[in-house]
Amino acid sequence: MKIALWVIVGIVISLGLVIGIGILMFRREIKKLNHEYIVQFVKAKSGSRNVSLSIKHNDETWVDVNGHEQLPLASTVKIILAIEYAQQAAEGKIDPQKEVKLKELDKFYIPKTDGDAHEAWITQLKKDKETDSVPLCEVAYGMIAYSSNANTEYLMEVLGLQNINHVPKSLGMLNHEPIYPIVSALYIPAQLMNEKNLSKKEVLKVIKNMDMSEYRNRAIDIHNRWLSQPLTDQEKNQLRKTLVMDFQKIWSDRLPRSTTEDYVSIMKKLNSKIHFNENVYKYLNPVMEQIMENQNNREWLIHAGQKGGSTPFILTIAMYATDKQRNQTEIAFFANDLTVLEQAKLSRNMNGFQLKFLKDAKFRTHIKKNCLI
Repeated sequence: MKIALWVIVGIVISLGLVIGIGILMFRREIKKLNHEYIVQFVKAKSGSRNVSLSIKHNDETWVDVNGHEQLPLASTVKIILAIEYAQQAAEGKIDPQKEVKLKELDKFYIPKTDGDAHEAWITQLKKDKETDSVPLCEVAYGMIAYSSNANTEYLMEVLGLQNINHVPKSLGMLNHEPIYPIVSALYIPAQLMNEKNLSKKEVLKVIKNMDMSEYRNRAIDIHNRWLSQPLTDQEKNQLRKTLVMDFQKIWSDRLPRSTTEDYVSIMKKLNSKIHFNENVYKYLNPVMEQIMENQNNREWLIHAGQKGGSTPFILTIAMYATDKQRNQTEIAFFANDLTVLEQAKLSRNMNGFQLKFLKDAKFRTHIKKNCLI
């Protein structure tokens, strides 16, 4: 018995060492800064149809890898809401200065489901003074700058889903799936459990087989119910416990999809400053171009804007920039079915890749040669 016990102790210690070394190596790997990783990743994964990269530089198609491939957008889809917000503000349909009670946003806030984005925005709001309301323009800003999902879902109600879903068509986007309330969709598994008294395994099967139109309609119905009957704090906590990784993966896979080709075309319209009425840019620029709040960026850029998105399985970003030499660049990158390491390394190196492309002509040439066009 003593020998067996020591064997077990030895195995446990060995496993602990292996796990510890693995975690250490993982941390070291994701800390490395390597803008070349994005190029390597695109080349390696281009045949999988789970990665797409489209780049335009000074009106020239610089890179087009799987540009027609529909992939989940994650929070990058919020660009469409920002455009509709600016258009309605410019037309006087909404008042950007109208006060919004924070408790109205709380109806759509599920803690720990957005990377603490909403909490970070609230903390920043209350940095100078305690407040229980903010102007609508600040809600839109929080949706883009902090990626608050609660703000996004609230704006869906204010702007109208039908109006929001008209934006891609009006911009000539051919491959954009309908936008629907993505926070409310998190509740679909719990709703099915309650309705049909199903186990998690059974619910997983039902959702996998569910038609997308039914899935979207369920999310819209939940959204409408939360307007008058939001979840209690206890119900929100219970919902979080329901969202096992399998449910998160289905939710992630069913997010609205589009193509990098379509999103580069949007970035071009935002970058040009001539596609929309001047009044639209007046409301859109403060929301989309938080990059320009940084003095260092103002020293070499005329204007720039971006929005990224992520889930444990997705990383997406769409950006545009015009530098002081009048060079114009638009980039859209979408990736799906990522491993934890891939997601972490892409997130870590994307900003460096963008900056290198914008600032380094040799790197731009290198990209053109090494990515399929």
